[in-house]
Amino acid sequence: MPSSVKAFSPGHISGYFSRITKPTTGETGSIGAGIVLKEGVIASVTRSAETTVTVIADGVRTFGSPPLEEALRRLSVTAAVQSESNLPIGSGFGLSAASLLATITAADALFSLSMSGDEIALLAHEIEVLHGNGLGDVAAELGGGLVCRTSPGIQGVISRNMVFQEPITIISLGPISTRDVLGSAESMERVQSAYPGCCPFDMDDFIRLSRRFAESSGLITPVIRKILSACDEAMVPASMTMLGEGVFATGDRAAALLSRFGRVYTTTIAGDGAGIVEVTP
Repeated sequence: MPSSVKAFSPGHISGYFSRITKPTTGETGSIGAGIVLKEGVIASVTRSAETTVTVIADGVRTFGSPPLEEALRRLSVTAAVQSESNLPIGSGFGLSAASLLATITAADALFSLSMSGDEIALLAHEIEVLHGNGLGDVAAELGGGLVCRTSPGIQGVISRNMVFQEPITIISLGPISTRDVLGSAESMERVQSAYPGCCPFDMDDFIRLSRRFAESSGLITPVIRKILSACDEAMVPASMTMLGEGVFATGDRAAALLSRFGRVYTTTIAGDGAGIVEVTP
């Protein structure tokens, strides 16, 4: 039996979304479209007499994670978990879902739990909903591509467009509380009204629909407005990350332009979803 297992899950940027509330957490979620990122989370799960969790994100180390600890409790196992990402937490990169997917995938292999892919995804999704994190990230991160989801839960993805392979540049200036937005009746009413009600047919269309949604939803903050205005002036396609105080953009000039406002992250669209990357005897 292995002593430890590492698994990877890609991250995810949502461009536009609409919340769908159902009687159960498994059915509750969101519809919308987003980009699955090649950057994501590597979770290392090691046998241990007690559960400990270390999270390293963008070089910042913290200890403890209620969602990951709950996942291990539900699996009836104890383990030492290290979740590591080059991206910052709470900034619209779908890292909470990615951490859950990677951790549960690794724990399933480490403890020979024989879970199906749907069982892993459903557990991750339910914990995301219960903890007030992303509503559609788990479904998106089960595979790669430019993703469109038309029903909530883990079976909602109807398309994964893999055509776009150019760099995606992102600037993140800090978190926006997903819980505050999703828990505000006023905010959710604006979000629901802004939802475009269709899937994008390519990356250009995705950015166009995302920007229209960002404008209509009222979620654009003053600092994001300044960055988006600079992108518009330079004719760089861009929109706001949902939900985070950040901007994603494409094109050769995107990195130089966004770097004027802070640190940028450059990645591409992921080709695959969560999976095992290393098993240690």
